[in-house]
Amino acid sequence: MVDAVTVLPMDEHNQKLVDNVHPADWTNPTPPEKPYDMVVIGAGTAGLITAIAAAGFGKSVALIERHLMGGDCLNVGCVPSKALLRAAAVAAEVRHAGLFGIGGDGSLEEGSAGPDVDFGAVMERLRRLRAGIAPHDSAQRFSDAGVNVYLGSGTFSGPDSIEVGGATLRFKRACIATGARAGVPPIPGIEDVEILTNENLFELTEQPRRLGVVGGGAIGCEMSQAFARLGTEVHQVERNARLLPVEEEACAKVVQAALEKDGVQVHAASKDLAVSAVEGGIRMQGTASDGPYDVVVDKLLVAAGREPNTRGLGLEAAGVAYGPKGVQVDDRMRTTNKRIFAAGDIASKYQFTHAADAMARIVVRNALLGFLPFKPKASKLVVPWCTYTAPEIAHVGAYPRELEAAGTAFETVDIDLAGIDRAILESATQGRLHVHVKPNGTILGATLVSKHAGESIGELTTAMVHGIKLHQLASVIHPYPTQAEAIKRAADAWFKTRLLRMKDRILFWT
Repeated sequence: MVDAVTVLPMDEHNQKLVDNVHPADWTNPTPPEKPYDMVVIGAGTAGLITAIAAAGFGKSVALIERHLMGGDCLNVGCVPSKALLRAAAVAAEVRHAGLFGIGGDGSLEEGSAGPDVDFGAVMERLRRLRAGIAPHDSAQRFSDAGVNVYLGSGTFSGPDSIEVGGATLRFKRACIATGARAGVPPIPGIEDVEILTNENLFELTEQPRRLGVVGGGAIGCEMSQAFARLGTEVHQVERNARLLPVEEEACAKVVQAALEKDGVQVHAASKDLAVSAVEGGIRMQGTASDGPYDVVVDKLLVAAGREPNTRGLGLEAAGVAYGPKGVQVDDRMRTTNKRIFAAGDIASKYQFTHAADAMARIVVRNALLGFLPFKPKASKLVVPWCTYTAPEIAHVGAYPRELEAAGTAFETVDIDLAGIDRAILESATQGRLHVHVKPNGTILGATLVSKHAGESIGELTTAMVHGIKLHQLASVIHPYPTQAEAIKRAADAWFKTRLLRMKDRILFWT
């Protein structure tokens, strides 16, 4: 029997979740005499893909998980956050229904009372949907697929062995996929107050009347907007001059304006943030671009970066080098111990579920399928990502600052969504598309801000992966009306520019 795990609140939905991803009646297998072909530590996305793919190729596989199978994505990341965002979107649609002639005069009055939000029901739906998805990542499913599932903490005891639950697992190859956790910056007073991170945010059953958010990245922005739309007073603090500082300024400003319109009070360029416990909540003090702020909130969410889960793994005993950013790997995801690979947040700057999936496939190919001639490399991955605010902001490839630093010649095609019919019809014109291309039309990178940016960025990602130039997309028929028509517009604009240049050359030589 394994150690029991509790997920709060322990209602029927969370009990179903735990029964799938860390069942209390689970009995760990007896390790075989022969070494496993692959032992995986960590049952998040990277670990799950590595394990089930290896088993699918007929390899002997062990999968070790100390807490909940499914990792952050299922339990405290993608799945619950998107359920909460959908509820918040419905609340926003109801609040602004009058714009569409529904239940109002068509105006968008600021400070309107808004819908009656049952926060407990919102969170109950979140837990129910998460529990419904849990069987996909369950211990039983992976066991049925031929994977030996061990629940417990895994620690390397040597370069080819791991200890878990008193048993020793020997391996020919191993993969470290232990992910990352929420980082807590050294804010004065932070140790004296109770904080929320993504790891316990979704345990809430009562809506905070006031919420402080530290961090202006993807998690901070998504949750700030979600809670504001549900009716919480939100104060978001970011040390940089604007939210989403990694993204292109013009595009990020569209998202920040949307958050502020939804009621988020943004304190950007914040300096000297300090927090303290006071009667009635948590006090946040500092100075930002909008002036000094001194507010009291009921809850404080810290979303200011991630830290790799390297502690307690016995990496020294395994001969695996690591540092503050995680496990060191080469381009084929191998660590300094050539028997051991790593994938996912523990070993990459791309801390996304889909990136972890892609890296896991690289591990399987390089670690177990050596007979294949092609050895995939992580540096060849073209990784898109999306922040699921409203509007969404999605990106793929290089940013202009990176191209400028590299001395790469490029031009930017800029399309304003105010001219896209579908955006106009949905009253969702606040957005734009930037596509960065070489003089010959090769796509180097793109950022899209739109209602469904995450769905649309795949077309540009496909073009980059397969060497399709921007002007070639002009010949692709896009359904009308869609917001993805912005990509067609960009391709047409580039094609027109190319034709004009050709005309100028012809005139010059005649």
